[in-house]
Amino acid sequence: MTSSEPGSSPSRATLAQPVIAGVIAAITGFASSFALVIAGLQAVGASAEEAASGLLALCIGQAIVAIALSLRYRMPIAIAWSTPGAALLVAAKGLTDDFSAAVGAFLLCAVLLVITGLWPWLARAMTRIPTPIASAMLAGILLPICLAPVLAAVGETWWQGLTVGIVWLIVVKFSPRWAVPAAVAATAAVVAISAGGNPLAGQSVVPTVQLVLPSLDPAVLVSLGIPLYVVTMAGQNVPGFTVLKTFGYEHPPARAIFLSTGLVGGAGALIGGHTLNLAAITAAMMAGPDAHPDRSKRWISTVSAGVAYILIALVASAATALVSVSPPILITAIAGLALFGALASAVTAALEKPEHRPVAIITFLVVASGITIAGIGSALWGLVVGGLVMLWLGWRLRRRSQAD
Repeated sequence: MTSSEPGSSPSRATLAQPVIAGVIAAITGFASSFALVIAGLQAVGASAEEAASGLLALCIGQAIVAIALSLRYRMPIAIAWSTPGAALLVAAKGLTDDFSAAVGAFLLCAVLLVITGLWPWLARAMTRIPTPIASAMLAGILLPICLAPVLAAVGETWWQGLTVGIVWLIVVKFSPRWAVPAAVAATAAVVAISAGGNPLAGQSVVPTVQLVLPSLDPAVLVSLGIPLYVVTMAGQNVPGFTVLKTFGYEHPPARAIFLSTGLVGGAGALIGGHTLNLAAITAAMMAGPDAHPDRSKRWISTVSAGVAYILIALVASAATALVSVSPPILITAIAGLALFGALASAVTAALEKPEHRPVAIITFLVVASGITIAGIGSALWGLVVGGLVMLWLGWRLRRRSQAD
């Protein structure tokens, strides 16, 4: 059997392509959304040290799960932090400034993921949340973040915001994959210019781990923990399974994926990480033919991405320090640039069917409003209101069809 046949040991020549694909996926995945993760953790009360610890936990956690599952099942099972979940944390700013309560919500999400692995009916229930409601909820969460590039370009940080935006526009035309990393580099440059030197001078860049004991605040559990689980399932896990099946992996180990991301994510929550899940966008880079023409060898790419993330974890504190010394609106602007595609996809899916557009718009407006009622945030209220409106309009349509 030669090394080019499925199931054989890969040679050095065949190893290079998936290894490079995995490293590129890890670098782009980290650079595209680490600022959003840090901003999200700080929005719910994390200190700079706790946010750095959380980022480190997420890097190490996704590396462990990706390497273990890919080696076990010989599939390119890519794991990532929940980018929609981080956006939810940013949108939940003001809901709580007690990070221990937020960690309690992270643990609830992890428990729900474990339950999903143990009882498949919960996974089926999550996939049955109507697309207009789930997509509109995600769009409502993303809208304020995606407005940040505009606000950054017209406020006190106008020249910094414009510089970052122009760099992003130039790079996205020629290499969309590297547009957000280029915007991050531009941000570091403009912050350095504003600071008149090294912006990280005096900042701790040594990897740090901070234990955060959770507290159980019912309002935070309901308004943060449950929506975090919903957006993670709808915005990451479901598309992640779709990517694997699209590239010919018809039977990904759903039970193992949910159990491992729940258990490892729950352990990471105790040092600040919010949640882990299947990757979607970067998964396509590692599960497709660009990673390797032989489908049986693409798992090497996710293993190499995991190893790369272990090394990337060493710069978590430096990344957090850069975010901490940057204008908050500029950091949110970078996150907004990274989420343009996700917002467009969510809006398109929400409004795809004309008969569901009233439900989608109502859900979107409730979530985007940022309201808090009885201590419960707008994300959960959007789900509730959207569900009730869909039931009402569905009942009305049935009555109308019966009358005809």
